[in-house]
Amino acid sequence: MRRRFATLILLAATSPLSAQWLTLSTPDIPRTDDGEPDLSAPAPRTAEGLPDLTGLWVPAEFDGSLFDPTAVHEWAQAAVTEAENNFYANNPRFHCLPSGPAYLTAGRTASGLRRIVQSPSVIAFLYSDLIYRQIFMDGRELEPDPLPAWMGYSVGRWDGDTLVVESNGYNDKTWLNRRGLPHTEQLRMTERYHRSDFGHMTMELTFEDPGTFDSPLEAEITMEYVADSELLEVVCNEASEGRSNWGGEVSDAEEVAVDVAPEILASYEGTYSGHWQSRPITIEVMLVDGELVMDRSGAENDQRNGDKRLRLIPRSETTFECSCGWAYSFRVGDEGVATEVDEIHVSGNYTLRRQQ
Repeated sequence: MRRRFATLILLAATSPLSAQWLTLSTPDIPRTDDGEPDLSAPAPRTAEGLPDLTGLWVPAEFDGSLFDPTAVHEWAQAAVTEAENNFYANNPRFHCLPSGPAYLTAGRTASGLRRIVQSPSVIAFLYSDLIYRQIFMDGRELEPDPLPAWMGYSVGRWDGDTLVVESNGYNDKTWLNRRGLPHTEQLRMTERYHRSDFGHMTMELTFEDPGTFDSPLEAEITMEYVADSELLEVVCNEASEGRSNWGGEVSDAEEVAVDVAPEILASYEGTYSGHWQSRPITIEVMLVDGELVMDRSGAENDQRNGDKRLRLIPRSETTFECSCGWAYSFRVGDEGVATEVDEIHVSGNYTLRRQQ
């Protein structure tokens, strides 16, 4: 089955990089003597004396059993394996659908960026794809049998300086993380937010779903304040043609893989660094048992693959499909050793330069 990368969907910002406000410094935030945002300054508080979580935030570091695929039922493990094998083509985001709980665990990507707007009666989370989430702070309780929804239903309260959020009512069409971990409509979530200083906040997540795992799964996510930037809309636009042609699995890529001489594969071994959009990434390419594999860190190396090494399946002597769903194309210098590699996304190519 043929795969077509570029025609799955178009994810494009509706404003160019020169759009208004992108050169405007965030007003009314603490700054150092040299004008840089002072992320270690004390956390702000509201007129009521509560921590003020208002601002633009992005997840930075992840930990917890949520990212352990062995902690879930066998059917869910199979779903994670299937998601990897079909290059994550069933990710709701790739079909212009809300990500539900996966917004919380998204990494340093457009889908991970969120603006928090806080008031005494409701706290709102705004996302770049125009999806929003409401957390009601007026004392109401969750319905015991709610109508399933993409973003569920959430109520919150303050426990000292920690915001505690409880949620239920999610439909079963979304994932818990970008590795494709599914859930049932029995899902219930608890979030605890603690802002330690101006620029850092810890989010502790607990997931309960007896239809997917026997004991609660947990995640701890460190979030960073994003200063001197804005949340620009990134609208998902379904392609008029070609999306139905998306298909294929890792096994399909293996069937059309070409043979590449070991000495050529060895010339690609090394560490490469660059940026995905504005975010730094590093990949380490290794030759293991005659096959190229890699470790990827930074940017979008969130919980999708965890500590698992990614396979690079050759389509030519220089171009490889990755089990992560992207493609890589190496460029070789005069000495016969790769000097650069392009990481190929739907949004374009990103060049990583050899470090060693």
